[in-house]
Amino acid sequence: MPTSHHKVTFAGLLIALGIIYGDIGTSPLYVLNAIISGKVITEQLIVGALSCIIWTLTLQTTVKYVILTLQADNRGEGGVFSLFALVRRRRRWLVVPAMIGGASLLADGMITPPISVTSAIEGLKQLPAFSGITQTTIVYIVIGIISVLFFIQQFGTALIGRFFGPVMSLWFLMLALFGLIHISDDLQVFKAFNPYYAIKLLTTYPKGFYILGGVFLCTTGAEALYSDLGHCGKWNIRYSWIFVKSCLILNYLGQGAWLISHYNGKPITSTMIEHGFNPFYGVMPEWFLYFGIAIATAAAIIASQALISGSFTLISESMRLNLWPKFKIVYPTEERGQLFIPAINLLLYAGCVGIVLHFEKASSMEAAYGLAITLCMIATSILFANYLVLHRAKAILIYLYLAIYFTIEFSFLWANMDKFPHGGYVTLFVGGALFLVMYAWFKARKIKNRYVEFVRLEHYIPKIQELSNDRSVPKYATHLVYLTSADNPKEIEHKIIYSILNKKPKRADIYWFVHVDTLDDPYTSEYTVEHIIPNDIIRVEFRLGFRVQPRINLMFRKVVEDLVANREVNITSRYESLERSNIVGDFSFIVMEKYLSQDNDLPILERMVMKLYFWLKEVSLSEERGFGLDVSTVTVEKFPLIVAPVTNLKLKRVEPRKLMNDE
Repeated sequence: MPTSHHKVTFAGLLIALGIIYGDIGTSPLYVLNAIISGKVITEQLIVGALSCIIWTLTLQTTVKYVILTLQADNRGEGGVFSLFALVRRRRRWLVVPAMIGGASLLADGMITPPISVTSAIEGLKQLPAFSGITQTTIVYIVIGIISVLFFIQQFGTALIGRFFGPVMSLWFLMLALFGLIHISDDLQVFKAFNPYYAIKLLTTYPKGFYILGGVFLCTTGAEALYSDLGHCGKWNIRYSWIFVKSCLILNYLGQGAWLISHYNGKPITSTMIEHGFNPFYGVMPEWFLYFGIAIATAAAIIASQALISGSFTLISESMRLNLWPKFKIVYPTEERGQLFIPAINLLLYAGCVGIVLHFEKASSMEAAYGLAITLCMIATSILFANYLVLHRAKAILIYLYLAIYFTIEFSFLWANMDKFPHGGYVTLFVGGALFLVMYAWFKARKIKNRYVEFVRLEHYIPKIQELSNDRSVPKYATHLVYLTSADNPKEIEHKIIYSILNKKPKRADIYWFVHVDTLDDPYTSEYTVEHIIPNDIIRVEFRLGFRVQPRINLMFRKVVEDLVANREVNITSRYESLERSNIVGDFSFIVMEKYLSQDNDLPILERMVMKLYFWLKEVSLSEERGFGLDVSTVTVEKFPLIVAPVTNLKLKRVEPRKLMNDE
C-alpha cells in the first residue's frame, strides 16, 4: 500500500494541490457565467447564487466528501470502485450503483478537458490583439492542446507532474488575490454566507430552482477528489482543502461584487458571452490578462491530466473486478500507480474532440456538464450508507445522511435535467453506453458461470496419473499449466478434465492448476501452493488485490523458483537425453476460450447480452494477454458455451421405404 504522502507534510500538501483539485479548482472559469447567462444582474441573483455556491461547497464537498467519505478508505485507496470493494459482499445489487458511478465518472472525464481548456482559451477574446479571433480558431487551438495532452500520456507524467503543485499553488493564490481586490466593489456579497439568500433565490426567483444546474458545476470535482485519495492520504487532502476552499470562495465573492458594481440592472446576453464576456477575466486588469490566460490554460491542462489519469485507474480497477473487458495496460514509469491504457486513451481523446467539435463554445458545454456526475454522487451516497451499516453506525445517523444527501443530490439531478435538451443528452448517452458495456460484461459472466460444471478433482487423480505414466501417448509437455476459475481447491472445471483426458489426451510429467483470486484489499500480492500429488499435480492460488495487475507469467515463474529453492518440486526435463544434462523442462499453458454455441435457446434479452459480451471479447485483450502470459508458451483451446440447450427441436424419423413411396 502506498504510504509516502499519508502523513501531513509540505510535500504532501503540494502534491494534493497539484493532482487533487484541478477539476474543482478550475470551476471559477465558468460557474458564474453559467448562472448569469441570459439573466439580468440583480443583487438578489448574485447574492443568492453566491450563497448557493458557498453552501454547496460546504455541504457537498466539505462535509460529504472531505469529512465523511474520505473515512471510507480501502487500505489508503479511494474512489467508487474501492468503496464498492468494501461493501460488495453485503448486497449483490450494490454492483449496479458502482457501475453507474464508474460510467458517470468516465463520462465526466470526457467533458472536463474540453470545458476547462475552452473556457481558458476563450479569454483571448478579452485581449485587444485577439479581439477578432473567431470561435473556429479557438476550437482548433483547444483540439491542438488536447491532442498534445493525450499524445504525451504514453510517456507517463512523472516529469510534468513535478510542476503541478507549484502551478496550482500559484493558480489558487491568483484566485484569492483578485477576489480580495474586488470584494470591496460591493460589500453586500458577504450576505451570501447566510443560507437564507440561497433559499430565497431558489424559491422566489423566476425558474430559480433551475439555477442549481449552474451552481452544481462548482462541486463537480468532489468525486475526483475522493478517487485520488490513494495519491496523498486523507489528512493532506483535508488540510489543503481549507486553503483551496478559502481561495475559491474569495474568487467567487470578488466576481459577484464586480458584477453587481459594473452590471447591476443590465442583462447578460448570449451575444456578450459569445464575444468573450466572463467575470473571471473581468476581475483582472488588462495588463495582467496575458499571464492570467496562460496560467488558466495551465490549470485547465492539469485538471484534464488528473481526470485522464483517474480514468486509467478507474478502468484498471473495473477490469480486476470483472466489470470491464480486459485491455492492454502499459507502465510508462516505475512510479507506483502510474499506468497507461492505450484503448481508453484513444476512447477519451475521441470523446473530448467530439465534444469540442459538437459544442464549440464553453457556454454550450456548460449546458451538458454536470448531469452525469450527479448520478455518480448519488451512487456514492448509496455505497457509503452501506459502508456505515457495515461499521455499525447508528441507524438514525445513516437515515439522516441519506435524507440530507438524497435531497441535495436529487435536487441537483432534477435541476440538471433542464440541461438535457441543451446538450445534457450527450453525457447521458456516453455514460449510458459505458454503463451498458459494464452491465453486459458483468451480466454475461453471471449467465455463463451458472452453467460452468465443476467436478471433484479427487475422482480424476488416478486417471491423470495413469495418463502421465502412459508412454504410448506422446508427451504434450513436461509441465502443463491450466488456469482454473474453481474457488474450491478440491474442485476443477469439467472442461479442463475433458481437455486433459478426452479432447486430445495431454500427457505431462507435472500438471499445474493456477487460480487467481481478486481481493477487496487493493494491494495484496501473495500466493499459496497445494501439492495435491507431490511432483505430479500442484495447485497454485494467487491472492491479488484489485489494484494489482495479474502478471501471471512473471508471478508463476517466481513461484516455481521458490518451490525449486525449497526443493518442493523437480522441474528438470523428464526426457532421458535432456534429464542427463539437467535441462529445465518446458512449460506449456492451456487457455480455455469460450465461444457462443449455436445450440442455445436463450431469451431475447440474455441473447443480446451474450452477443454483446462476445463482441466485446473480440475487440478486447485475449485471455492469455489479459493474464500477462507469454503467448509463445500458450495454446488456446476453443470450446462451445451452451447456457440454454435447445430442447424443443422438431425432428421426426421415418422409414426409408415410406420416404421413397412419398416421393
